[in-house]
Amino acid sequence: MRRAIALARPGVGRTGDNPSVGCVILGPEGILGEGATAEGGRPHAEELALAAAGEAARDAVALVTLEPCARRSGVGIACTDRLIAAGVRRVVIACDDASVFAAGDGSARLRAAGIEVETGLLEAEARALYAGYRPAS
Repeated sequence: MRRAIALARPGVGRTGDNPSVGCVILGPEGILGEGATAEGGRPHAEELALAAAGEAARDAVALVTLEPCARRSGVGIACTDRLIAAGVRRVVIACDDASVFAAGDGSARLRAAGIEVETGLLEAEARALYAGYRPAS
């Protein structure tokens, strides 16, 4: 999770209305893919990390600094749907997202798909990234 936080940190204040998120996809041998929310807010961290990992993401662990979105405004697939489609077995989330795009739905949808979800790993460090983030409600 420290790596995911390090990926997100440089983007704080540079991702438009979106928070700067970091995501790392881990397999048995180490990092398979990683990403951070792009400048301007698109693409999202999970999308970039999953693209880098490719098929190796199946049965992997995703470490994400903020709860993945369950809904997206505009064009695109929600990060929750991307994680489910990739076949990850576990998602570790540093902190929840109170925005209308997640608000517990991201975690709930992952669990409903049979994915193990853990929250709170390095939560205080991740929350510090989002101190100025005002989620859409």
